[in-house]
Amino acid sequence: MIQWRPGEDIRMTATEIRDKYENFARWYDPGVWLSEVLVVRRLRRKLLKQARGHVLEVAVGTGANLEYYPRGIRLTAIDISPSMLERAQQKAKRLKLDADFHVADIESFAPPGQSFDTIVSSMATCTFPDPVVSLEAMSRLCKPNGRILMIEHGRSSNRALSAIQDRFAGYHVHALACHWNREPRELIDEAGLAVVSERHSFFGVFHAFEVKPSA
Repeated sequence: MIQWRPGEDIRMTATEIRDKYENFARWYDPGVWLSEVLVVRRLRRKLLKQARGHVLEVAVGTGANLEYYPRGIRLTAIDISPSMLERAQQKAKRLKLDADFHVADIESFAPPGQSFDTIVSSMATCTFPDPVVSLEAMSRLCKPNGRILMIEHGRSSNRALSAIQDRFAGYHVHALACHWNREPRELIDEAGLAVVSERHSFFGVFHAFEVKPSA
């Protein structure tokens, strides 16, 4: 069994991550159903009502956020997995949501002449090959008076639960391309973004942030 040690960050390439999600795109929604019901849906509902104007959603996945956006926004959504993106597009059609979808990663995404009023990232920092670089890219694409809204998970504040996360983190990365005990607040600070507000749920595992882009 591959084990993770505190302070060690096992890296995967963008291609490896894409291939993981291509393989289990059809199983993704059932696989996260319990955490969605217990915690994450509530965080999505509260945080995403703050989305305004032209919204960029990073790593949209299967579109779990789409039903929580306020009416009247314009959405651009990206993901590195075509299969995940296809499922998000299907949800957007059912919801009659004005949205453009692109197969892309945030580090290389550079729409000509565009910046965004709101950038959304949910359950994505755990998968980025270089999360600080990805957060810096979000900051560059966000208008100076815009906001970055994030729902993430990380290492629990509960000693017993964090010990389990630590023991199985290496396995979790290789199985699901997910670093489930990265510390999202530390990554935000390292990227030079300013936290406006944050909330924590479920023994400190889940986090909701409203963040300002760097000056």
